[in-house]
Amino acid sequence: MIYYPMSVLMLAGIREILIISTARDLPAFQRLFDDGSQLGLTLEYRVQDTPRGIADAFVVGRSFVGDDRVALALGDNIFYGQGFQRLLQQAASRDEGATVFAYPVRDPENYGVVSFSEDGVAIDIEEKPQNPKSRFVVPGLYFYDNRVLEISANLEPSQRGELEISDINREYLKAGKLHVEKLSRGFAWLDTGTHEALLQAANFVQTLEQRQGLRIACLEEIAFLRGFINRDQLKKLSDQSSPEIRKYLNDLIRV
Repeated sequence: MIYYPMSVLMLAGIREILIISTARDLPAFQRLFDDGSQLGLTLEYRVQDTPRGIADAFVVGRSFVGDDRVALALGDNIFYGQGFQRLLQQAASRDEGATVFAYPVRDPENYGVVSFSEDGVAIDIEEKPQNPKSRFVVPGLYFYDNRVLEISANLEPSQRGELEISDINREYLKAGKLHVEKLSRGFAWLDTGTHEALLQAANFVQTLEQRQGLRIACLEEIAFLRGFINRDQLKKLSDQSSPEIRKYLNDLIRV
């Protein structure tokens, strides 16, 4: 699953990435990616000792972020749609404020819900409300200026005992610095947090890849097309891949 959030960040042009996970799982990611240089990336790793909420990522990763802007992609979210790369690059290029996305679902009470005024301006964000004011929820992809470090450091845990990402987004909303991009009906956002949702996502990805002959979240392909690595580096990665991936990358090299 980590290939999907990694691919989103890479499509946004981000090359310095911090992977946050448990002490049990993090070594597997380190063995998989090492320092990321083979993909033209710089990777670091941090352990989150206990599940303190999504916003805790900015506490754990404060020294990594430093004085820069930052993006956060959750490890169980999949995005797919035409024009998505353009939206990512636009969000990543904003020097000030925050950018989140809004997507309509049938069960908004299970997510952070964003409501809008009649003229389409975001006016409120609620975390898992019993009576949602809209069907639009905020998926697990966020872009922030450096002020997010200060906001997250001063958050109080919610009734669930977690640092809520919705509280961060609400602070930006109050300051008039929250950009909310609605994802159109042509986009797919899949949250794979349950076994049923994971199966649905697997079927979706398999159908698209088999029908189109294209790979979703192929990090080697993205690194090459974004200019993170050159043709010779891609060939080296291809030689180290499974036969199926090798053929796909070799076809890309010959284009």
